[in-house]
Amino acid sequence: MKKENKHVFIGMAWPYANGSLHLGHLSAFIPADILARYHRLVGDKVLFVSGSDCHGTPISVKARKENKKPQEIAETYHREFEKNFQSLNFTFDYYGQTSAPNHAEKVKEIFLELYEKELIYKKIEALTYCEECEEFLPDRYVEGECPKCGYANARGDQCDQCSSLLNPTELVNPKCKTCGATPVQKDSEHFFLKLSAFEDKLKKWVQNQTTWRTNALNFTKGFLEQGLKDRAITRDISYGIDIPVEGYDDKKIYVWFEAVCGYFSDSVKWAQENDENLADWWDAENKAWHYYVHGKDNIPFHSIIWPSILIGFEKHLPDQIVSSEYLGLESKQFSTSRNWAVWVPDYLASYDADPLRYYLIANGPETHDADFSWQQFLDRNNNELVGTYGNLVNRVLGFIDKNFDSTIDSFEIDSEIKEKIEATFETSGKLIEQAKFRQALQEIFHLAQFGNKYIDEQAPWKEFKTDKVACQKSLFQALNIIQNLAILLFPFIPNSSQKVFTALDVDSEKLSWAYLPLENADELDKPDVLFSKLDSSIVEEEKTKLG
Repeated sequence: MKKENKHVFIGMAWPYANGSLHLGHLSAFIPADILARYHRLVGDKVLFVSGSDCHGTPISVKARKENKKPQEIAETYHREFEKNFQSLNFTFDYYGQTSAPNHAEKVKEIFLELYEKELIYKKIEALTYCEECEEFLPDRYVEGECPKCGYANARGDQCDQCSSLLNPTELVNPKCKTCGATPVQKDSEHFFLKLSAFEDKLKKWVQNQTTWRTNALNFTKGFLEQGLKDRAITRDISYGIDIPVEGYDDKKIYVWFEAVCGYFSDSVKWAQENDENLADWWDAENKAWHYYVHGKDNIPFHSIIWPSILIGFEKHLPDQIVSSEYLGLESKQFSTSRNWAVWVPDYLASYDADPLRYYLIANGPETHDADFSWQQFLDRNNNELVGTYGNLVNRVLGFIDKNFDSTIDSFEIDSEIKEKIEATFETSGKLIEQAKFRQALQEIFHLAQFGNKYIDEQAPWKEFKTDKVACQKSLFQALNIIQNLAILLFPFIPNSSQKVFTALDVDSEKLSWAYLPLENADELDKPDVLFSKLDSSIVEEEKTKLG
């Protein structure tokens, strides 16, 4: 399927710039970088974008609590996100922010195009107004009981329990998030996105989807069966993107409309800066392939809202929605207010990126809710990364360094080993394209286990005493397995792969997703330690920090 698609777009959900990232965020984000790295190895032309969501109520709430301007809060966390993603080895082609001028310009253009097509229209609606605070309340400033599932702490824009999109006036027993008072309803004129106009097209489009994650497909079909209601895309707020129509200076474009437009505004900016043809990725009728990678709570924005906007201004629709389920922490839900979270800056201050990238795929919420535990993290690091993959690399290259001064002869690759490696590329590649990352990782580690078994059976430490040529031949076969393991694992754990490439004198800029024969057996270096074994004491140390 993808082998014919030369242009691949990967859009990763934009994190709110109102607080540090935690592991729950990363469990949804890491698949995007895996896809980008894989498709580049395949030879596709990749455009991987994301950015910081610098508008919206969460940032305003944070700013109000800290007596700062929303822009200050957003910029602080935007810079932190950039630093974190760089440390985690994310390979964005462009990482933007919704507060950037290029984003505002493109959002206004999209708004006006839909407005001229009468897909956006004006209407007076009753909005929640807090008489105590003397202001219209942004949707997330209103909390109450979800009318769909009964969840007690639903927000005015969305229920975190059932993912339903809501309006504040629908909540049962609503309360002002700021002061706790019961808001009243007050009329205000706003602009609405005519979602009802897209219902039939969306239904036909969704029925033909075969590559979406099951949770996204089932949710979207159920949502469409209820019928689409037009939705306000402006609010009585002071922080955000201006409405490009005269007479509405006291209102802004609402974040849920403008933030998803960031995928396109990022792409436009990247194409301009790199002299690329944007149409290769975004023309509605082209053969590009578009992935959207995000968490479960973001499904409706990527399967209903953004596709409606795309239909309206005639751009390429999503091809594959990769939506993760929820990640828990030590058998409880993440809770930023109770500090029941592992914050990314704290993690990176103490541990390497690769073990976390590995764990959140091997034990992450790919198809069902999952749980992060420090004990499981330690076990997977010590038993699988150190004990299986790291052990294979270090025992082979360490033996060659000690007994052959890091130089051995070259031989023909064993046909069975070559076939095993080629089959792993084929199988794991198909699984990655299907967003089955855990299975792909398992297939690759089967090859690592095969390599360890091969070394155990050949026993080069015995061959060294009786037949040094046979010994070198066995080591050469093992090195071929190691070199190709590093390529196979490059999308998942790039730091350790780069260490292997350096030791084997492999240019990582010239790799492809295919078997690579070993060519530099006479120029080997002993690699840095791929992974550090973790002491069991970290489990209790880290757990005491929670809450």
